[in-house]
Amino acid sequence: MTTLATGPRSGAAPAPVPPRRRVPLSGLRRLRRHWYAWAMVAPVVVVLGVLVLYPLARGVFLSLTNATEMNVGRTIGSNEIPPSYDFVGLDNYLDVLSGAEGAFYSRLLWTLEWTVICVTLHYTIGLGLALLLNRALSMRGLYRMLLILPWAVPPFVAAFGWRLILNDEGGVLNAVSRSLGMGTVNWLGEPFAAKISVIMVNVWLGVPFMMVALLGGLQTVPRELYEAAEVDGATPWQRFRAVTLPGLRPVSGTVILLGTIWTFNQFPVIALLTGGGPGGATNILVTEAYERAFQGIRDYAGAATYGAIIASMLVVFASVYRRWLARQTSEVLG
Repeated sequence: MTTLATGPRSGAAPAPVPPRRRVPLSGLRRLRRHWYAWAMVAPVVVVLGVLVLYPLARGVFLSLTNATEMNVGRTIGSNEIPPSYDFVGLDNYLDVLSGAEGAFYSRLLWTLEWTVICVTLHYTIGLGLALLLNRALSMRGLYRMLLILPWAVPPFVAAFGWRLILNDEGGVLNAVSRSLGMGTVNWLGEPFAAKISVIMVNVWLGVPFMMVALLGGLQTVPRELYEAAEVDGATPWQRFRAVTLPGLRPVSGTVILLGTIWTFNQFPVIALLTGGGPGGATNILVTEAYERAFQGIRDYAGAATYGAIIASMLVVFASVYRRWLARQTSEVLG
């Protein structure tokens, strides 16, 4: 009996070939295949581990203890004193968050006020300057250079320079005010005036970054959109709302997030300009943590607790803000 092999019918698609199963590479084979990439990444991983991950883990550990200057391990001459602090769990967090510690909520309120005011002024002034520099102006390059200069000045240099300007005795600002027949203000010695001073200096330092970032964003908005809006009879304010702000939304979201994080942790301006004073009136959370760690009887556990709470607050804010921004962007894009 003869068996005939039959092929596929005319016009019928050939039977699909099953996909080949990819065999996952073992760790050693993956390392051999991608050794160059791992070699390039390794220095960054080591630096991050030493400068970021280890201090972070150490800080979280100390926040769960009662470590102070008196009970940590130390060496005095030839004598080595072992650490004697104890593990206390979440007691430090309970003391801080319950208000029993006493300073957290007052510092938190001022930190939030400081951050909101500074970031709002950073963005609005920076956007105004960016809109101005985005126009055809004579000597526009010179204006850009002059407005970027505060960003190029190191914060500690700027803080010492502003101390000379705001100093009560012999300060430039009070000297000018006195020459005009006006009264003088103790800018760094009165609580309200000191808060105004640190906000003013931080705004002076932070506006150039916002201006440069928003100017770059403005130059990516297509000119055709403005021309179409103008043809439709839109006013300058309507063009600003319907074209400029939506076009700047990706850049604005990023710079506002970065500005919030930087301002919330802005240590140099307050520490070097007022030292947290007068009477702790200008202390934000990060400067309060510094004082606990390095002034008086050093409370390492308390400072670490403040640091862990600050980091947690910023992580939560960044996560919520990014989700809100992504939702707003998706609604705009339809």
